Amino acid sequence: MEQSVIETAQAVGQGAVHNMSMWGLFLQADVIVKFVMLLLLAASVWCWAIIFEKWIRVRRLNRQADAFEDAFWSGGSLDDLYDQVGANPPDPMAATFAAGMKEWRIAADRGIAASGSMRAGLQQRIDRVMQVTMTRELGRVERGMTVLASVGSTAPFIGLFGTVWGIMNSFQSIAAQADTSLAVVAPGIAEALFATAIGLFAAIPATTAYNKFSNDLNKYAERLENFAGEFGAILSRYLEDRS
Repeated sequence: MEQSVIETAQAVGQGAVHNMSMWGLFLQADVIVKFVMLLLLAASVWCWAIIFEKWIRVRRLNRQADAFEDAFWSGGSLDDLYDQVGANPPDPMAATFAAGMKEWRIAADRGIAASGSMRAGLQQRIDRVMQVTMTRELGRVERGMTVLASVGSTAPFIGLFGTVWGIMNSFQSIAAQADTSLAVVAPGIAEALFATAIGLFAAIPATTAYNKFSNDLNKYAERLENFAGEFGAILSRYLEDRS
C-alpha cells in the first residue's frame, strides 16, 4: 500500500490529470478498493438475476394456483383431477393436492377408509403428508431469498470498508506530499466514496426485493395452507359420510 501511495503522490506532483469518470475512478483505485468494487458489482448482478427469476416465478405460481383452484372447485371428480396432475404436479398447490390424494388412494385400496378405527389416523397422515409437501415446495420457491437478505444487509458495510481504505490512502498521500490541496485529497476521496455508492447500488434493490418477495411468498404460503385445510375438511366429511 505504501508503494501505491508514493506513486499517487508522484503522479500528483507531476501534474497528472485524474479521470473522474466512474471507469477512471475504478482504474485509479487501490487494489483493495478495486476488489471491493468488483465484489459488490458481482453481488449486484447476482441479486438482479434472482430478482427477475423471483418476479417471473411468483407471477407464474399465482396463475397456476388460480387455474388449479378453478379446476378443483369446478365440481368435477377429484379422482379425475388427480389422474391429470398426480404423476407430474406443475406447481406447489397441485403437488399438495396430489400428496393428499395419493395417501387417500393407498388407504382406500387397503380398506382403511372403511374402517372406523383407522379413520382418525388416516386423516392425520393425509394432513401430515400435505404439510410436508408444502414445506418442501415452498423451500424450493424461496431459494435465493437468503442471498437477497445477505447482500442487502452486508453490501453497505463492504462498501464502507472500501471507503475507509481509500480515505486512508488519501491521508497517506497528504502526508507524503505535506499538501492538503484539493488536487491531492479529492481523487482519493472520490474513489473511496465510489465504493460506498456501489455498495448502496447493490444493497437497495436487494433489500427492496427481499421485502416484496417475502410478502408475496408469505401470501402464497397462506394460500396453500388454506387450500390444504379446505381439502382436508372435504376428505374428513367424506369419511364421516361413510361411517
